[in-house]
Amino acid sequence: MLVMAEPDSLVLDAADALVRLAKVTKSFGDQVVLRDVDVDVYAGEVVVLLGASGSGKSTLCRCINRLESIDSGQIVIDGKVLPEEGRDLARLRADVGMVFQSFNLFGHKTVHENITLAPVKIRGISKSDAAKRAHDLLERVGLAHKAKAYPAELSGGQQQRVAIARALAMEPKVMLFDEPTSALDPEMINEVLDVMTELAAEGMTMLVVTHEMAFARRVADRVVFLDRGQVVETGTPAEFFTKPRTDRARDFLAKILTH
Repeated sequence: MLVMAEPDSLVLDAADALVRLAKVTKSFGDQVVLRDVDVDVYAGEVVVLLGASGSGKSTLCRCINRLESIDSGQIVIDGKVLPEEGRDLARLRADVGMVFQSFNLFGHKTVHENITLAPVKIRGISKSDAAKRAHDLLERVGLAHKAKAYPAELSGGQQQRVAIARALAMEPKVMLFDEPTSALDPEMINEVLDVMTELAAEGMTMLVVTHEMAFARRVADRVVFLDRGQVVETGTPAEFFTKPRTDRARDFLAKILTH
């Protein structure tokens, strides 16, 4: 049985968490991918999920806005238990922005249309307000000149920056990033990480699944390390990367930091 190591300096009041996962368990058939997972994310905090492939990181991320259902446990967002379905789920999901590995932009719509669609249809804001918000966000991610372009006309890094702008257009309370740079060529990774770093500096609450160790060290407030569906260790980047408390974390870092 894995035992989670957590330094006393990180003990916080779970009642104040913006996102709270309590005893979350998830299986695909006979395979348990999350087992009794407890994770709290506080307002303005950047939490990075680390672990080997298959450790449950992406599944955990997808469970937070019910892209995957859970078998047991509880997920609470801003004090409200995540509903299983219906309008209540749609409303709560609107508060949780998500950026995927593969961009998931609508290929038949322009960049501008991709960003304005959900705020108008789901949030009910006017088209003019949505257009202004889209323009401001595209400027923020350095792509105002691409508003009329279609996704196929953009590089991978540009598409991912549009995906971030689209998520931000909903004015979410928390942003989830599921390995947002894994599908990018190496030279495009930094342009996406730079946007994420700026968001963190501005106080956006973020939960990030990534293999970018330098980003985790530089930007994270906390690192949560998963192995075989369990939280094994959590700590500040300085603690985790320089003084890992578990053998599994030490083994992971020894492998990943030598390449």
